[in-house]
Amino acid sequence: MLGNVGPRVAELSPLERVRLRRVAVRYAAHGWEVTPGACLARSRFVCGRAGCPTVGCHPALENWELAASADPARVATWWRSRPHGVLLPTGRAFDVLEVPAHLGRRVLDAVQIHPAGTGVRGPVLVTPTGRWMFLVRPGDALRPELEHCFHVVRHGPGSWIPAPPTRLPEGTVRWAVAPEQARWQLPDSYLVQNTLIEALRATGVTLTPDLLPGHLPLPRRGM
Repeated sequence: MLGNVGPRVAELSPLERVRLRRVAVRYAAHGWEVTPGACLARSRFVCGRAGCPTVGCHPALENWELAASADPARVATWWRSRPHGVLLPTGRAFDVLEVPAHLGRRVLDAVQIHPAGTGVRGPVLVTPTGRWMFLVRPGDALRPELEHCFHVVRHGPGSWIPAPPTRLPEGTVRWAVAPEQARWQLPDSYLVQNTLIEALRATGVTLTPDLLPGHLPLPRRGM
């Protein structure tokens, strides 16, 4: 149960608080599970749990994995009293491929003209610290070339991402490609990973081990 986060919590306008709640409910209404994040208080986050040592962005609920919900009514209750961040658990409705800004822009430009069309285009969010996050269909591991590449992080089961319009100390999380622009469709993970590999090689990054002929993961059929 949440405790009192106190007066240190960042002051948000009534409009900002309403927007947080409305957006969280909209995610839930489209089948994306949501969990409330700790509240921003100056340069740190407070969740109200006694003795919590985490000062960065993190879930407000200790049992957040079990509590996360796609029920719009339940989600709405979390934002009625406190300006929580909006966190989306991964490994459920979607996985996330996280990359640095220089790579994210290159990949986004590539997918916009990719011959696979909507099969490789989906929602993309950007954090104020310059991390780009590509939402993809869940369940696919990283290709062998990317498993040990520090430029790419896969968020699957047990992880989460901050979603717009969550505010971080450096600024607000935003959509580079909003879910509405992608019609709430998710691209094939391996198609996006293939584009990532091409972008990394184009910037001079050496990736190993290469897949042997015949071992290339094939895109799954659209759902």
